[in-house]
Amino acid sequence: MKTTKTIMLVFALMTFICSCKNESKEDASTNTTVSETESVSNEKKGQAFIEDDEGKPTVLSIAIGSKDHTTLVAAVQAASLENALVNAGPLMVFAPTNEAFAALPEGTVENLLKPENKDALANILKYHVTPGNYSKEFLTKFKKLGQANNQYVMVEVVDGEPMIGGAKILGSVKAGNGIVHVVDKVLLPPTEE
Repeated sequence: MKTTKTIMLVFALMTFICSCKNESKEDASTNTTVSETESVSNEKKGQAFIEDDEGKPTVLSIAIGSKDHTTLVAAVQAASLENALVNAGPLMVFAPTNEAFAALPEGTVENLLKPENKDALANILKYHVTPGNYSKEFLTKFKKLGQANNQYVMVEVVDGEPMIGGAKILGSVKAGNGIVHVVDKVLLPPTEE
């Protein structure tokens, strides 16, 4: 009986000591400075900003790594759509080249990149994204595709090649979460009348 009381006393003492150590760790971890809090809140958050050097690149990382898509990447960042392009997908992205953006009327891109036009820019960019993972050849079987902005883009077959909203597919790159089809034209959603 005396041994049982001794064991219980030792156990109670150990529990008390351990709980004191945990409280001091919790107190230390909550003592952050204002500058630490500000730096955490200023960081971009979400799956798009996690570095992964082992998996297959996402449609976003393919665009970021392409010197021909710097305007597209700037637009995606201005519209805050990075996290949408790293979702599991599958996503099919029609990625206009820098030349395609340059072919728009002068000042169009600069105007769309302004913060007050973020919603319009996001709508245009979502019109370039389709759920699915279809090869260029398979796209010839479609008449239209449902886009991420809840509108449809027409598909025509010209000389055996699919034309997506009038844009020609210049090349395709498979991604971990879908496929990127490089196109020679910026797809503009139909205006609602």
